[in-house]
Amino acid sequence: MTKAGKIITILLWVLIIISAVMIISLMANISDSAVDPVMGGWINTNLIWAYILLIFGAGVAILFSIFQMVSDINQAKKGLMSIVFLGAVVLIAYLFASDEIPQFIGVQKHIDEGTLTPVIAKWIDTGLYITYILLGLAILSVAFSSVRRLFN
Repeated sequence: MTKAGKIITILLWVLIIISAVMIISLMANISDSAVDPVMGGWINTNLIWAYILLIFGAGVAILFSIFQMVSDINQAKKGLMSIVFLGAVVLIAYLFASDEIPQFIGVQKHIDEGTLTPVIAKWIDTGLYITYILLGLAILSVAFSSVRRLFN
């Protein structure tokens, strides 16, 4: 094992041990009282630790993907084509999306609070269209590959 591999292994074990201690401490301080400040503190500490791990993991993934992209140009072209394709899907979905707020029971509360605005409604609609487009493309690709395999 290389020196970098040993350092990564040690770092991962340290993260696992810290996470285990945090979870055990949380479990040891669980109480039936909803207003227990000790339990609330441990919950907040565990949430902060989860955010730290999430940000660290995302950062490492982004850094290594950039490193891989720089080291292999052919793979970088394929990756950039995928990003452009995904951007095109988002753009198409955004153009089809409506900013009309749907009417359902309890919607007025969200409008009054400001949590549901036409901009938010448009992005929710965009997310739904993205889901529909990608689901349709996945179904078409499965069907196409099955038909193509029959003719080969």
